[in-house]
Amino acid sequence: MLKNMQILPSTIHDIDQIFELYDAAIAFQKTVFNKQWQGFERSLIERELKEERQWKIQIDGKTACIFAIDFNDPLIWKEKDVDPAIYLHRIVTNPEFRGANFVNEIVTWAHTFAAGKDKEYIRMDTWGDNPRLIAYYVKCGFNYLGNIIPEASNILPKHYENIELALFEIPVEKK
Repeated sequence: MLKNMQILPSTIHDIDQIFELYDAAIAFQKTVFNKQWQGFERSLIERELKEERQWKIQIDGKTACIFAIDFNDPLIWKEKDVDPAIYLHRIVTNPEFRGANFVNEIVTWAHTFAAGKDKEYIRMDTWGDNPRLIAYYVKCGFNYLGNIIPEASNILPKHYENIELALFEIPVEKK
């Protein structure tokens, strides 16, 4: 764990900064890849905050990274969704901290968090046609399971329309 780093639940007081970081992430995505997020409904983030599924990494009191979790993702994981898993979503690094490899820190945290909730897997997805990002997640310890095309849904964020997704998982280490 990085010096002076804490992983904490985000609160409703963080919501404006969460959206600022999403906007910064979208701007960055436009510079490195041909796809990017299409923005998120405020109600989604408010619900995640209320359910303590939005998290932040703070370093010296400053938000360095944010991410969301879920315990089900049936539209993406289909029949595998019955497995006890934690799903990581929307990992965003504050531009001031870019390059700090927070995914490794999140994976370490997720092992402990997931084990405490009797989960067996840590899972995530990303664009299936981004080999650089796929290689990065494998380097962070994820097993690349292959690609899927999700069914059309008005529940998933807009950027999930007409895309191929790469799926990843890590078995949770039992303590």
